[in-house]
Amino acid sequence: MESCITFKNLSIGYRPKHQLRVIASAVSASLQPGELTCLIGANGVGKSTLLRTLCGFQPALDGEILLQDQPLSAYPAQQLARQIGVVLTSRVDVPQLSVKEIVGIGRSPYTNFWGTLTPADQQIVDEAIHQVGIRHLAQRNISELSDGERQKTMIAKALAQQTRIIILDEPTAFLDFPSKVEIMQLLHHLTRKTNKTIFMSTHDLELALQISDKIWLMDKANGISTGTPEDLALSGHLSNFFARKGIVFDKDTGLFRIDNQFSRQIRLVGHGQKYAMVRKALQRNGILANREVESNIWIETGDLKTTYFIIHETSGSTYITQTIEELLAYFDTEKS
Repeated sequence: MESCITFKNLSIGYRPKHQLRVIASAVSASLQPGELTCLIGANGVGKSTLLRTLCGFQPALDGEILLQDQPLSAYPAQQLARQIGVVLTSRVDVPQLSVKEIVGIGRSPYTNFWGTLTPADQQIVDEAIHQVGIRHLAQRNISELSDGERQKTMIAKALAQQTRIIILDEPTAFLDFPSKVEIMQLLHHLTRKTNKTIFMSTHDLELALQISDKIWLMDKANGISTGTPEDLALSGHLSNFFARKGIVFDKDTGLFRIDNQFSRQIRLVGHGQKYAMVRKALQRNGILANREVESNIWIETGDLKTTYFIIHETSGSTYITQTIEELLAYFDTEKS
């Protein structure tokens, strides 16, 4: 597959008056058309610096960035604006403008000095609004929108810019969880529908692992590791990257989980959702519970048709609880 953007031995950072500050060096990677790529790393590792360099907002210290096999530095500003669209983290608040007017600003690399939109430009704006599903908001004032609706508006603006590449700096930062999922799914859908290259930084690791096509892991020790979420999981890059006390990468699910410390073990019998929820609650409370455990006391979860849980005590008697909260209280009482 032909790359849309290629980094060759890139070094990024800053050049204060008499001091060179290197954020990352020897970065070699590429971004492909039709893919959603997520950049992940700790605060201060240089994600924003990398994005600014990629957007042409600041120069690279060394190496080069090739855009369509041409050096990024060779593109005049207006021509670059026809290649790369940018969506920043900062909240847009221009109360006098409507959604359609904001999206129309995306046509500025193509309009005359006065920014007059032609009928063809208007059609492109309308299509961009339709693509992100906010046609019903087109005439609304931007100040009246929720954070999720604002973010969709800015994505529509980038679409109206008709660039090959869209770069987003933490587009889900201020959103509630359902809105985060919606924005991530929208971006993934747009890569498939438009064949655009979409590159975004994010702290929403779980969503990135489930939705993105590629992951770029950025840290100070190892630079940038790239690949599909699955390849990075199999190679151990994900588990090494996030190795810290209390967090474990589960290779079976491809997701992270809390590394609970267990003080006891209890056999758990059952299946389906009730089994999973009881197991989760017990493990959160320091009790390892599953079918493989051997213990004198054991719990029968039943299925969704039953409305209770049965605790089989060491004496042979049984104790029935109606909720998981009651079940946890039983073991708290037993412990005390």
